[in-house]
Amino acid sequence: MPHSELLAPINNFLLCETPNEWVIEAVKKENLSIILIDHLICELKAAQSAMFLIRKYAVDKDSSDALLEWLKPFETLIYKREGNWRDLAAKNKLTKSIIPKSNSPYGQDLIDKMVMLIKEELHHFYQVLEIMDEYGVEYRSITPCRYAKGMLRNVKTFEPNALVDKLIVGAYIEARSCERFAALAPHVDKRLGDFYISLLRSEARHYQDYLTLAQEIADFDITERVDFFGKIEADLITSPDEDFKFHSGAPALVTN
Repeated sequence: MPHSELLAPINNFLLCETPNEWVIEAVKKENLSIILIDHLICELKAAQSAMFLIRKYAVDKDSSDALLEWLKPFETLIYKREGNWRDLAAKNKLTKSIIPKSNSPYGQDLIDKMVMLIKEELHHFYQVLEIMDEYGVEYRSITPCRYAKGMLRNVKTFEPNALVDKLIVGAYIEARSCERFAALAPHVDKRLGDFYISLLRSEARHYQDYLTLAQEIADFDITERVDFFGKIEADLITSPDEDFKFHSGAPALVTN
């Protein structure tokens, strides 16, 4: 499927395009390291967020512990700077079966979709590490941008609405990531451009999985909440932002 076909529903879902000013800034050579490092962290956080949803809403303690063990070497590399990143490819697998809670009507579907998403996000995490190594970019700690927090602060505090809102936010993050990969691909070198294009199919499916789960779990039409978060997301993307990152808004200070 041509990537233009993959992008069509995403562009219809998002309420705005990435500002051209952001693309101009993102493809500058001096910003390659921040884009790659933030992309790396975004892949880990996507896996962490999906895992949190499974552990909180769908599985028992034994399964929860098995999930944490799966993620541990990836988190240890980033947060403790311990381990060899090249060893991670062999560690992207679950060692135990994940059993849904008996009283969770949507547990198995949540597990199926989120486990697949976690596997793919951790594979992408490893691929970004490969590219950072090729381009001579060393990992360093950076602060998170306002993007995800700006949406999550509007999540409802009662269930199942809180879960529905978190899934909708997940859909927007995945959709925006896909849109930005496509926006960057024509303006970077072939190695990086091909990598960004290769991510489109899975990222496009991830946003659809989040939306499907949100509607399945909700006992109401989620259209109003989707529109609500869509407006917040669009404002975060188009309003001036001094903290340049992969999901940041329009650059407030454009460097020469």
